[in-house]
Amino acid sequence: MIEANPKADLLRYLQEARDALVWKLDGLSEYDVRRPLTPTGTNLLGLVKHVAGVELGYFGDTFGRPFFEAEPPSWWYTEESEPNSDMWASADESREQIVGLYRQAWEHSDSTIATLALDATGHVPWWPEERREVTLHHILVRVISDTQRHAGHADIVRELIDGSVGYLYGKENLPPGDQEWWEGHRSRLERVAREAGG
Repeated sequence: MIEANPKADLLRYLQEARDALVWKLDGLSEYDVRRPLTPTGTNLLGLVKHVAGVELGYFGDTFGRPFFEAEPPSWWYTEESEPNSDMWASADESREQIVGLYRQAWEHSDSTIATLALDATGHVPWWPEERREVTLHHILVRVISDTQRHAGHADIVRELIDGSVGYLYGKENLPPGDQEWWEGHRSRLERVAREAGG
């Protein structure tokens, strides 16, 4: 009989999303990891910076385990932070710093997850008062969902940069096909869309 371990299952899905997101930076130039490829500026390094902040806030501050001992960085969740400043890296924030911070966030989050029971309660300081009380289980599900969502964004942004696709390195999870096959497939979808659109 398989023994259920819900916390381990949740942590495995969170780690898979973390790994997928960081992998999307591999082999790219500084320009390409910062390059805004949507009208709202979505970029790979910004996604990593954002999810680092998400983890540090939700698994740190929410459960009385703040990560920053002194003043938080200027992009942290404060009234003084510039809107959307957690979604892009400034010129003086290196890839190594941001990925390093994200890996530190993993350790901090994993410590919170290991220490607390799934039904342990915390308080999300930036939520409305009537919704602030949460459980670790709730926050784990929320952060997994958020990280997977941003890993999906990273999939699309990376494909736009250099055509690289896949869930993890060596796991493309796409039907086999060379460039010619994919170009034909895309052309077919374009024809169908035009026909359906009248």
